[in-house]
Amino acid sequence: MVQYIKTDLCVIGGGSGGLSVAAGAVQMGAQVVLVEGGKMGGDCLNYGCVPSKALIAAGKHAHAMTAGAPFGVTPVVPQVDYAAAKDHVAGVIAGIAPHDSVERFEDLGVKVIREYGRFISKNELQAGETIIKARRFVIATGSSPFVPPIAGLDKVPYDTNETIFELREKPAHLIVIGGGPIGMELAQAHRRLGSEVTVLEGLTALGKDDPELTAIALDRIRGEGVNIIEGAMADEIKGKAGAIAVHAKDGLIHKGTHLLMAVGRKPNIGDLGLDEAGVAFARSGISVDASLKTSNRRIYAIGDVTGGLQFTHMAGYQAGIVIRSALFGLPSKSSTAHIPWATYTDPEISHVGLTEAAARDLHGDKLEVVRFEYAENDRARAELATTGMIKVMVVKGRPVGASIVGAQAGELIGLWSMAIANKLKMGAVAAMVVPYPTIAEVNKRAAGAYFTPRLFDNNWVKRIVRFVQMF
Repeated sequence: MVQYIKTDLCVIGGGSGGLSVAAGAVQMGAQVVLVEGGKMGGDCLNYGCVPSKALIAAGKHAHAMTAGAPFGVTPVVPQVDYAAAKDHVAGVIAGIAPHDSVERFEDLGVKVIREYGRFISKNELQAGETIIKARRFVIATGSSPFVPPIAGLDKVPYDTNETIFELREKPAHLIVIGGGPIGMELAQAHRRLGSEVTVLEGLTALGKDDPELTAIALDRIRGEGVNIIEGAMADEIKGKAGAIAVHAKDGLIHKGTHLLMAVGRKPNIGDLGLDEAGVAFARSGISVDASLKTSNRRIYAIGDVTGGLQFTHMAGYQAGIVIRSALFGLPSKSSTAHIPWATYTDPEISHVGLTEAAARDLHGDKLEVVRFEYAENDRARAELATTGMIKVMVVKGRPVGASIVGAQAGELIGLWSMAIANKLKMGAVAAMVVPYPTIAEVNKRAAGAYFTPRLFDNNWVKRIVRFVQMF
């Protein structure tokens, strides 16, 4: 029997973005229905950010046992219990899951429907035996692994990020197709846990980041024994469980025991009934304007499903934009200028704003690029973490972008996001005082590097100092 519900806001998707909208809206007095047929918490909690960082942490501990010689600690070969490492991953997910659970959201006042939803009109969504009529909808269905149509792939076992964390037997030799952030993070983690690893990338590994910085990270990863082969386009895959062979278009054959597909993501728009809702979309995702409204002005879309920056924190940021617009009717626009991202390899890579290449194209001779090496940071020296650098793109005294490779790069980039978001000048960062010795001094020293030629290579400054000393 069909049940009808009327509500202020219907959120489709229980991932990070959808849950942020639902929690914020219901606590501000709106009636909210949340529709989710899969796992609460979405990709980030169950298949992405959380499990990958937990596995990376396991790999980090294993690697530390092999790298103590410079500190006077005898290296040993770690005895890795791969299944126990996966128990750690599962434990971390389980610890966070209550925050994203049905029970928590029902306690907040959200009506949760555990079904997949499909639009049947411009203002109605059907989820199982329930039809929801809402004043406004938010589509937050996220993305899923893109699996390319490689000949033979359908005949061999393979993993994606949605299945790799359930694997209990350590791969003897993992072949990773795709050298983006997901592929490289999991490649290094598995190498540190004792697997042989080959990464096949059709173009350039970590190709969306600054090449000057990625070269530093890739050199370290290769040094740990990960075989990274660029320009290796998979043409055909043969074999069976435990014996996989990837035939590349250049004629080379790469053999391993397990296969991980990590070539990218696709938006989850397949069975949403977007045509019935009057929502425009393409293969890349749902089309939205700066306020995150779709072509149906009562329907918003946020997060991965829009085909933009695919990060949990981006979806959370967009959730705030929607709440201001849908609940308060306030003009609110989304921007990507201050949205940072990080790749959690070792060393980490992070970025916000314009890359050097993009900034140079946009600003030309007005651009100044300041650099600071980790090797000049005393804390990095103490921990032998001197591999890395920061570079900041500056126009008329304001940072317009920052890129970092090195220890804690993902932590350091937040400062530059704040600076760009609030249109701060480099002087504000230079005036910051941080504890000594910390890696955070890298940021302050980068800002100082911007002022160094202005102060110490400036004849007017020297003349003023000489004049003052006369009295």
